[in-house]
Amino acid sequence: MRRAPRAYRRLRLLPVAVAIVAFVFATTAVLRGDGPDPGQPLVPAPPHGSDSLAIPDPYAYDPEKEGELAKLAAEGTSHVLYARSPDGAAITAARVARFRPIVEAAARDAGVSADSLEGLVFLESAGRPDAMAGDTSGAVGLTQILAETGQNLLGMHIDVDESARLTRKIGRAHERGRDASRLERKRRAVDDRYDPAKALEGAARYLKFARSKLAGREDLSFVSYHMGIGNLQGVLRAYGDPSASYARLYFEANPANHPEVVRKLMSFGDDSSNYLWKIYAAREIMRLYRDDPGELSRLEALHGAKGSAEEVLHPRATTTAFESPAALRQAWDDGAVEAFPNDPALTGLLRERSMGELSGRLGQDPSLYRGLRPEALAMALYIGAEVRSYAHGDAPLRVTSTVRDETYQQLLVRRNLEATRHFSLHTTGYAFDIARMYKTGRQAIAFQYVLDRLQALNVIAWVREPEAIHITVGAGAKPLLPLLERLGG
Repeated sequence: MRRAPRAYRRLRLLPVAVAIVAFVFATTAVLRGDGPDPGQPLVPAPPHGSDSLAIPDPYAYDPEKEGELAKLAAEGTSHVLYARSPDGAAITAARVARFRPIVEAAARDAGVSADSLEGLVFLESAGRPDAMAGDTSGAVGLTQILAETGQNLLGMHIDVDESARLTRKIGRAHERGRDASRLERKRRAVDDRYDPAKALEGAARYLKFARSKLAGREDLSFVSYHMGIGNLQGVLRAYGDPSASYARLYFEANPANHPEVVRKLMSFGDDSSNYLWKIYAAREIMRLYRDDPGELSRLEALHGAKGSAEEVLHPRATTTAFESPAALRQAWDDGAVEAFPNDPALTGLLRERSMGELSGRLGQDPSLYRGLRPEALAMALYIGAEVRSYAHGDAPLRVTSTVRDETYQQLLVRRNLEATRHFSLHTTGYAFDIARMYKTGRQAIAFQYVLDRLQALNVIAWVREPEAIHITVGAGAKPLLPLLERLGG
């Protein structure tokens, strides 16, 4: 992916909802002509000496907002937990909750948060003591401990061969509808990982050991549970501060100021970089399970509606969709939709000629389908600017689709098997598609980085489709509205 091809080719990408008061004041100063404060991070400006406004970056790392960033990251990465938890998030939470007493005991021994350790159980095993990844030499049990780690680092009693033999017998008993409880007791006796209390004790010992190697930081110890202590230490060395919080490391490092940190985090390719945020997301699901089951049910339904969290950002029941060309035209007249420019030199985005190609069948001009809600347009401009800056001026990203109305969507469905038959966020003006065609691997990596960070800030939801990346923009994009000034009306 890192080699630059001579022509466009398809590359597979690597597998805040906050209106900051300081940003508002800074933006006001920019529009007055005072300019941003010295050293304040800016949204990259177009090249070639443009006189565009200098816009402060509202998503730049702020050490005073680390708690808020962690909360947003939990929300932004929670979709996979809602969408993929066995039997659903609420049922998984019920399974996990059974182990709360022994979770608390293990957390006390490790000196870590019981809520975070419970989140780890949710994430690792979905509350299933017999969960197994691969065979018995792999990750096993409530906290998914590898046999080698359990034997050599954590002092656990694990007889891999006998555990495997008993596991096969248990499987055959279940297939025949027989009671396997005696076999399961024997397995727990030869493999501590199948004993919930001992599995949690083992995880606690790991976290305590990791904390001693990682500047005494609890957040880093949880990150290392998936990434590995040595790998995380390598990332921290590249960052230049072995005691940095993970929020600082994750949100402050970018391809411009810490390219090696970003390269290392992306090289794992197994969601190691987002592991802590998912633990926090699981922790919040457990809180909702106990304190607000109605909200948990609502979120589970919204997350389950689509392949991303787009309906969490814009629930169908409370989001205006354009029913017809006339309704969409009225939105243009009211200023609720603004034109998507075709100025790659300015925006880093190329508007595909095919955008709105079905308009003639509805007796409409293609321009009706070449626009977005203002905050979605501002987000597109931000993505274009960021990717171009990190990719060092590679060819523009290709935007293939913006706003539609429901009549257009129904016509599209009959021609495109990939088009949703249900509520489409394109019909709200908050969604756009970017083609999965990149000039270089460097551009693909830059785009992936930007997508991941914006999702972690919970300002977008995105999903990989066969031909495009489908992006939905949330309310957290409103601080970007000053970017529209760059379009000059």
